[in-house]
This record gives sequence, C-alpha cells and structure tokens, in this order.
Amino acid sequence: MSNLRLRKVLIANRGEISSRIRRACDALSIDAVTVASEADKTLPFARTAKELVVIGPAPSKDSYLSIDRLIDAARKTGCDSVHPGYGFLSENAGFARAVQAAGLVWIGPSPESIDMLGSKTEARKRATAAGVPTTPGSAGGLADTVLAKEGERIGFPVIIKAVGGGGGRGMRVVNSAEEMLAILPRARAEAKKNFANEDVYIERYISNPRHVEVQVFGDSKGNVVHLGTRDCTTQRRHQKLIEEAPAPFLDAALRERIHEAAVRVAKSVGYTNAGTAEFLVQGNEFYFLEMNTRIQVEHPVTET
Repeated sequence: MSNLRLRKVLIANRGEISSRIRRACDALSIDAVTVASEADKTLPFARTAKELVVIGPAPSKDSYLSIDRLIDAARKTGCDSVHPGYGFLSENAGFARAVQAAGLVWIGPSPESIDMLGSKTEARKRATAAGVPTTPGSAGGLADTVLAKEGERIGFPVIIKAVGGGGGRGMRVVNSAEEMLAILPRARAEAKKNFANEDVYIERYISNPRHVEVQVFGDSKGNVVHLGTRDCTTQRRHQKLIEEAPAPFLDAALRERIHEAAVRVAKSVGYTNAGTAEFLVQGNEFYFLEMNTRIQVEHPVTET
C-alpha cells in the first residue's frame, strides 16, 4: 500500500466538496470522474468536470446514496479508487466494503474504523474504554418508548442524535418524555433521509458549552497525529457558522489534554486517514462528543 499510486478517482459526492476533491486530484496529476444526479448535471461542479457520469434522478436515495450506481460508474470509467467526500455515504462502512470488494481503493478510514467510530453510540463506548470522558447517554437501536424512559433516567433536557450521521441532521433538544415521543419520528425520518439509517440515540444536553474539535490523521503503521484544535461554538440550529483555529481561551494544559484524548480515541481503533474528534468543553472539563470518520467540511480552517 505504501507504493500505491492512484490513477483515476471517482468522486462520490456533489457540490463544493466534489470541486475541492477534483482540484486536489488535478494538483496531484490524478484523473477524476465527477458524478451528478439528473437535477444537478447543470450545476457548476458538474459543468466544469472533465468527465461526468449522471448516476440517477434527483432523490439522493436513487443517486448519491445508491451504492450500486456509484460502483458501476467507477467501473465503467476505469477508476481505481473512490473518494466519498463528506455527508451522503462518507461514513457508511457498507459502502467502503463494497468499494473494496469491487477491487477499488477506498480513500478514507477502514470500514472497521467506521463501524467502531462512525456510529456515535459505538464511538462513545470506545472513548470510554480509552479513558476519555463522555456525557451520560443511551445506547443505539432502542425503540421510542425505551428512549423516553432513558431520557427520564439521564435527566431532561436531552438531545436526540442520529447514530449514523452528523452535521446537525436529525438532532433535536427535548425537555420531557412526551415531547420526545412526539419528535422522535421526525428525527428518525431526517436521519434516514440523510444517512440511510434511521437509528437515533440520546445524551444529556449540556447548555452553553464550548464546542472544540481536533483534526487527526493516521497512517497504516499505527501512528496518529493531531493537527491542533478548532473552535466551532458559534452555531445556529446545530449548524456551524464560525470556525477558528486554534481554539481560543484554552489554557495549555487543557488544550494538551484534549489533543491527547483525540489521539487516544483514534489509536484505539487503528484509525487511518483523516478524521475529526469533537468535544464539549465546560470550564476545565471536557467530554467526547463524536468522531467524524471522514474529511470534514472545516478542514481548510486547520490547514491554512
């Protein structure tokens, strides 16, 4: 693998990240194939592509979430690898395995790492086992009525989160069991639409914390490095508005503890490629929130 030279990459995504990956491929003299739905084929990212495959109709389940159509596009265009970008299938271990089973290189963390850290509930277990603090929460795979009882055990308010995704999709803050039962169907529907997985879990909602994340990168030899902190506390409806690197207002000792926690979580699963560990910070304490097992939207903030 250390001598692997990619020749042609299928970009299994759309929009800005598709254009960004294509520019990176151009800089490395690697050919790139862009995919687009019927609805997107006239958008700038598709119009400027050197090679374009229209993979299906507008609904994402029939295009950007269709594993069969994406792999078929890669095969027909002679690609040797697939880059999933972020969102859609980027944290779907089944897609990663299907890409590898087709004899293609998956540009991302291993399917096993995605299974262990891409699932928010499994990531919490891994973090706890690695000695990293987490907020009280539930397991995944629970029925709505059981989740309501878990909310009472944890103590309201709690936040509903999608097991298989991020970016604020499927997230809801609720203040009672009754409110939770009313909102859970909508949260599940949003999770299924965006991540092809309707499973959700809950955790205690911490009011007004700092939101600090650490970008990490692992190689195939078991080494993991961190690239420092970012602060993404300023958000609207769980969508990040402002990113700042390095995160301000952290003393040196706390910053180093957060760095070490991010590396510890990644090493616990033999993580490779790019990823981001997210934490909630209150005072001098911090809690592991989740691991983004993919390149993140905000990575240029760290890298510039």
